[in-house]
Amino acid sequence: MRIQLQIFLGALLITLTGAILIFVGLNEETRMAEFEQHQQAQRIEVGAELFEINCRGCHGLRGEGIADLAPALNSAELFTTRLGEVGWQGSLEDYIIATVSTGRQVSTRPELYPGAGIPAMPTWSDRFGGPLRDDQIESLAAFIQNWEATAVGGTEIRLLPTSTPDPAYSADPVARGQAVFERSGCTGCHTIDGISSGAVGPNLTNVGTIAGTRLKGFTADAYIRQSIIDPAAYLVEGYDDLMLKTFAETISQADLDDLVVFLQAQK
Repeated sequence: MRIQLQIFLGALLITLTGAILIFVGLNEETRMAEFEQHQQAQRIEVGAELFEINCRGCHGLRGEGIADLAPALNSAELFTTRLGEVGWQGSLEDYIIATVSTGRQVSTRPELYPGAGIPAMPTWSDRFGGPLRDDQIESLAAFIQNWEATAVGGTEIRLLPTSTPDPAYSADPVARGQAVFERSGCTGCHTIDGISSGAVGPNLTNVGTIAGTRLKGFTADAYIRQSIIDPAAYLVEGYDDLMLKTFAETISQADLDDLVVFLQAQK
């Protein structure tokens, strides 16, 4: 009797195990799809944070682009015609990853954006001297591609002018200067504690203190102005000549004055 009970329980256990395996197997595809969706959502979330820190200064907070500086990414053009324009044979994801990783040494649209003879976009991959890991760049690509559904919907992207003062800051030159700093793309390359964390250019957190000591005979005001208008005149040790040379033409005198006041206040 005892042996028969053991045989029955063993058979029951085998049957239940088989049923569980069948159930799991039948639902594995759904489970894996849900897992992949969750992983993709995490990548997009990480990419959104990275874009906010590193990319919005040139490409706009919502990827709308900034006139005379960098193109829109939240745009139907990127998702429909861009690969054909540049002759890219791979996927859009590969194109975004490659462009972010190696940067853009020469602008593909110099009539619209800087890059004729100077780097148009810095290198971001740590494999080429940039600050981001491969997985971070993949997350950025996932975030950018997540705009496709709305971008292809035909919504026109409005480019933001680089020299239009923000009326919200009209009373405070430091605040106006910060607005210029942010919309001119400076946040993508320079760190100022509490404002930006770019790693391509020098840290500007204390530039108001050290600017007057950089070049003999130059006041802080004069040094900062020269660094914006003629950035190759003096290079901080450890940094390459990557800064755009077009601000003398694209930034108004009023914006330049406010930007200098803002940077002098960083002490």
